[in-house]
Amino acid sequence: MKSKHFSVGCWIAVCVAVFGCAPKNEKQVKESERIGFTLQRTLPHDTKSFTQGLLIHQGQLYESTGQEQSWIGVVDIQTGAPEKKVVLDDMYFGEGITILNNKVYQLTWKNKAGFIYSFPSFQKIGEFTYPGEGWGLTTDGRYLIMSNGTDQLSFIDSVTMKSVRSVSVVFDGQPVGKLNELEYANGFVYANVWQTDLIAKIDPRTGIVQGFLDLSTLAQQARSLNPQADVMNGIAWHSTTKTMLVTGKYWPFIFILKLKDSKPGT
Repeated sequence: MKSKHFSVGCWIAVCVAVFGCAPKNEKQVKESERIGFTLQRTLPHDTKSFTQGLLIHQGQLYESTGQEQSWIGVVDIQTGAPEKKVVLDDMYFGEGITILNNKVYQLTWKNKAGFIYSFPSFQKIGEFTYPGEGWGLTTDGRYLIMSNGTDQLSFIDSVTMKSVRSVSVVFDGQPVGKLNELEYANGFVYANVWQTDLIAKIDPRTGIVQGFLDLSTLAQQARSLNPQADVMNGIAWHSTTKTMLVTGKYWPFIFILKLKDSKPGT
């Protein structure tokens, strides 16, 4: 599972050889490279949820999880409890989800298999395959956008389920790997960078990172209340309130943020 712990030396070797590392950690991100935000409020989050995907659709919050009996569910924002709509067979480790054209798309980690469900019934209506691993999934309203744990984002035609293009994500000329959960908002892709408390803001046309959200203080708060809290993972954009919801695996909260870098017309 993606919560394995490695020695520092082992992790660096794996990161360089397989994933392509983020060029910076939280302490190395300059102030000018940080995206400001204010914390609006918190919502409860189920500390049994190994969060892999988070999204808001038609005003409703949805979550997908990994581990055994991975599920997709509607989340009650008052309690954090999920109403499970889909529970996968234990052979599948659930990953990111998104909704496009009244269909729900779900990735799995190592099975090279994705599932399609009708919306809002969540009845399974199809499957698709892809090379490599499945990590994060979002949509720009036209294409599905997928991450696979490297520095690559793939843009997938939702009819043929074939990749039409890919882009390498870079910052200061260096690849930003370990891209995990994704969210599309205001013309940009936001991506959790696995095993950091950073969210990268990516121009999907060029792959260039515009800046980072450093959520170290929120992660520390989550871990102080639940020592089992794992990595940050989960980004949802609320288009009506122009706020971003973020959480992590086994986190006790979903944090609602107002970003400070918004510009008129974006």
